[in-house]
Amino acid sequence: MTLKFRFAIISDLHIGLPETIWDHPSRFHLVEVSIPAFESALEHLSQLNLDFLLLPGDLTQHGEAKNHTWLQQRLSKLPFPTYVIPGNHDVPVLEANEQSIAFSTFPSYYRKFGYADTEELYYTCELIPGVRLIGLNSNYFNEQGNQIGHLGDKQLRWLEKVLTQAKNELVLVMVHHNVIEHLPNQSRHPMASRYMLDNAPDLLAILRRYGVKLIFTGHLHVQDIAYSEGIYEVTTGSLVSYPHPYRLLEFHEDKYGREWLQVMSYRVESVPEFPNLQYSSRKWMGDRSFPFLVKFLTLPPLNIPLAQAEAMAPSLREFWANIADGDTLFDCDLFPEKIGNYFKKYAALAEDGTLNLIDNCSTLLLSGLSANTKYRGKTMQKSITAHRTNFTTTEKASQRDIFNVASK
Repeated sequence: MTLKFRFAIISDLHIGLPETIWDHPSRFHLVEVSIPAFESALEHLSQLNLDFLLLPGDLTQHGEAKNHTWLQQRLSKLPFPTYVIPGNHDVPVLEANEQSIAFSTFPSYYRKFGYADTEELYYTCELIPGVRLIGLNSNYFNEQGNQIGHLGDKQLRWLEKVLTQAKNELVLVMVHHNVIEHLPNQSRHPMASRYMLDNAPDLLAILRRYGVKLIFTGHLHVQDIAYSEGIYEVTTGSLVSYPHPYRLLEFHEDKYGREWLQVMSYRVESVPEFPNLQYSSRKWMGDRSFPFLVKFLTLPPLNIPLAQAEAMAPSLREFWANIADGDTLFDCDLFPEKIGNYFKKYAALAEDGTLNLIDNCSTLLLSGLSANTKYRGKTMQKSITAHRTNFTTTEKASQRDIFNVASK
């Protein structure tokens, strides 16, 4: 028996109808393009005979009822099934206020998109025969009333029960917060840790126990594929943030039981008000990067003095755009040794210094795996292969954007 199916991922849509959009000077993402960018991606995907579409959270900009309503109506018109989970932007408050829906009412908006049989913010369903989706809710309010990335004990017990019953199925897990680190020391970094699930080790232990190999996340707004002890996590960048990506994936199982997942990435190049979206969005991000960069440089582990950080920040305006691209390359020789060595940890380099470009287009071997190697501080499989030669015109254009972090 063999298994083959095709699906897509669009993450962090941040859908915002015009009357719900408001600006903040440090906002990196272009909520203004949320609807036309989504329509552009859907137009492409609707031609590809998909089995299903996954949307791993931050469906709306700030959990507005108008935006949730618009989205569920639009999804109902698609020619393929779609499955959603909430991101932190979708359920930012426990009780409804003048802006956002109540935390507990999220499932009621998405009965046709995963939540048909539950009032909980997590669910499971059969995607196709032999393939099961588990949609988790990683949004949690602690005793202080703060929203964090966490899976409660009740949800973890439910997860174990589902996995016990699904032992003969291929299981795909979708969760908004990152479970495996995609950035150096992400779980402990003062700026990056909020994108991680705070009890990620508990979740990973359960998934390993039941042989789950694939997790799909969002939240971080970067293109990255990470690996840890038998589990791959594919995180997809935001559709409203440079480089406005989405993914097409194909799972294959042959008659010998060998399994692999082919990952291809695309990006929205143009929308009516931004005909050169890639350039405009990258510039938008760079123009607003100064406060972020100063904070990044002055915090641990770099601890650069404020005056020096402020002097360096303009030359680093492309830093986060390069990270968001995936397959990041930096010319670290332009910086003092300590800083250059730190930036190298973000680069798409194997331990021996060779290129390891896997974040946008690659094939992940899920069975018959070879020995491990190190990739950007994360354990990756040598059997991952990058297929840059398969890039579409859209993807080739992305290579122009991977330039010197200190340029301009």
